[in-house]
Amino acid sequence: MKQELDDFLSFASDSPDTLVREDVMIVSSSQCLLDYSECGDEAQPSPKHMKLYTDSPPSPDRQFCSSTTSMTSDSAHTPSESIREDDGPKRSCLVCGDIASGFHYGVASCEACKAFFKRTIQGNIEYTCPAANDCEINKRRRKACQACRFHKCLRVGMLKEGVRLDRVRGGRQKYRRTTESPFLHQMPVKKVSLEDNKLLKSLMSCEPESLYALSDIPVSETEFLTISTLADLYDRELVSTIGWAKQIPGFSELALNDQMRLLQSTWGEILTLGLAYRSMPAHAHTLHFAPDFPLDEKQARECNATELFTQVLGVVERLEQCSINKEEFLLLKALVLTNSDVRLQDNQALHRLRTNILQSLHDAVASIRLRDSVVQMQSLLLCLPSLRAADAALRRYWLSVRHQGSVHMNKLFVEMLESHMR
Repeated sequence: MKQELDDFLSFASDSPDTLVREDVMIVSSSQCLLDYSECGDEAQPSPKHMKLYTDSPPSPDRQFCSSTTSMTSDSAHTPSESIREDDGPKRSCLVCGDIASGFHYGVASCEACKAFFKRTIQGNIEYTCPAANDCEINKRRRKACQACRFHKCLRVGMLKEGVRLDRVRGGRQKYRRTTESPFLHQMPVKKVSLEDNKLLKSLMSCEPESLYALSDIPVSETEFLTISTLADLYDRELVSTIGWAKQIPGFSELALNDQMRLLQSTWGEILTLGLAYRSMPAHAHTLHFAPDFPLDEKQARECNATELFTQVLGVVERLEQCSINKEEFLLLKALVLTNSDVRLQDNQALHRLRTNILQSLHDAVASIRLRDSVVQMQSLLLCLPSLRAADAALRRYWLSVRHQGSVHMNKLFVEMLESHMR
């Protein structure tokens, strides 16, 4: 009884004047289903209908919430048919498991969860889970964690767009309808052109020039020439990458130890992203470590680098699927530098830098992709896991080469390779 009273008060506090009108469905012997919340103050159910509702409320399967569902016409039902429908199984609230009172904002839900979702959207409330964002939400514990309850509302399909943001009382006919999403007015987007994107301009000016393979690399045996050339290219590209990182606005402001830790943990992903971008299209099945040094699958097999070749080619395919362009590549590479789980002295400074890069990437994508910027942004971020997998394969390969001692590896390359083992 206490739980029902709490649910009632929760709903009443949200919309006291529309408590009686909202989401009421009356089944008449001569009429279709009527939603009195659509009728405003003028239309009220007759006493005869009110008695029928009191004696036998329709099942949640037959109710339609005015917030999310338009009125549909059905065949006529007699009171006896309505009673037989009530005898059937009740719908459960998809959020907490309580008995659903209807379809609210797109899903079957109870009045308490409907009111909670409505308050959250109208108040633009942000919740924080005190645990790990995986709290159990049921009828008894639905008030224990508001953050997890709201996340579950979204997960089961509740639509934010179904909530009125104007808080007008007395029915829907008292506010102006619009075909636009109400959130377009809540979240104004200030478009930043590519010319005004300061971080992008800085990245374009500090992008390292292409490296070429050296032809005079000393090797003891001819079969190790390819591996020796690759080792030299990686070493020289590491030097240019360190110089590039120091020119990124905000990176040099980090503590020196934090700069080195970021580079030590992300250099493999940065170099792999550059290699993958140079190696498009993927159907060529060739990795361009340098303009004059391509590597195909056969050569990779001869170097025992098949796993590394396959992983990097997977990144190439990812980049090709999202049709990445140069501006997006430059910003994504800068984001990779800050996308590290390593412990730093000042994590807040890293967070600010990463947020700035993310915002610049978002602005660039929005300027380039006028209609599918959200999808493109998601596609770019989904490349990060494949980059990390390729980085793991890269480290395994070069550690095995280092262990064999068959080719010369410069000091910087070895230090960066073995940094994560300390």
